[in-house]
Amino acid sequence: MPLPFVTGSKKLKIFTWHIHGTYLYYLSLGDYEIYIPKSKEAKSGYVGLGTTFPFGENVHEVDEDKVPQLELDVILFQTKKNYLQDQYETLSAAQRELPRIYLEHDPPQETTPYTKHIVTDRNVNLVHVTHFNSLLWDNNNLPFTVIEHGVEVRQVPYSGELERGIVVINNIEKRGRRLGLDVFLEVQKHVPIDLVGMGAERLGLGEVLHPQLPEFLSRYRFFFNPIRFTSLGLAVCEAMTMGIPVVGLATTELASVITNGKTGIIHTDINYLISAMKDLLSNPDKAKQIGAAGQEMAKKRFDIKRFNADWLRVFKMAISKKQSEKIAL
Repeated sequence: MPLPFVTGSKKLKIFTWHIHGTYLYYLSLGDYEIYIPKSKEAKSGYVGLGTTFPFGENVHEVDEDKVPQLELDVILFQTKKNYLQDQYETLSAAQRELPRIYLEHDPPQETTPYTKHIVTDRNVNLVHVTHFNSLLWDNNNLPFTVIEHGVEVRQVPYSGELERGIVVINNIEKRGRRLGLDVFLEVQKHVPIDLVGMGAERLGLGEVLHPQLPEFLSRYRFFFNPIRFTSLGLAVCEAMTMGIPVVGLATTELASVITNGKTGIIHTDINYLISAMKDLLSNPDKAKQIGAAGQEMAKKRFDIKRFNADWLRVFKMAISKKQSEKIAL
């Protein structure tokens, strides 16, 4: 039987780490308070608010040494380090007894599909960002929830006037084949295509900050996603909601998002994709038609209100589950 929701007007207080800035920004648009740590040292997850994203007043930066003094409702882990190390170094013993959620951003990187998830504690609520990820992980027979992405619809019209494609990936050189470095380089031999993202100075145009990205992307004829194996990129969702036609590999969750030839173009044959890109470059009306169909679908599937409502529901369910456990004891 479903557990009851937590009621009351008080906004929930969620503690997490600043791991994926874009995801954190979209998460922060929900009706709850978020607390993130900041350290004097430069270490992952402890950068505080930063300067890239326009976080609202419900996102609070807290000095790492002040975190144990916080009154919180839920702890949200996002990495192995958060779960195995950070919680013991940053949280108080009482905070570690609060309702806990592990948000898994990625599919397994090791011996798929035999990789066991690090969460084995039934008291920790496991959340995946795609159904593909949940399918690939061995979840140790634990219950889990899938919360699909949600993104803001940017009010920037797609023009596609620039007869080039665009790729948005951070640190593609370091991340190599898994992120499709070789695919990008091969396609670039045949089709005019640019690359932006952190660490893209040598192979591309460098980084374009998230707030400026929609206007920058809107002029490109198509968006190309060369990634072999990772989660569904938020940049893909954002591009689709803008009406930019997306071309990508028919792998991971993207295969369930795009209907080939209708709401985008996907295939596992690189030559097929190259031919399709050339077709879009020579046929701007077709590009707009495919982009518009993808936009209609993406606005429904990646609705930000649904995303934030899903998270609020999961936060409340985690609290209710913890309360039920205490009553049972």
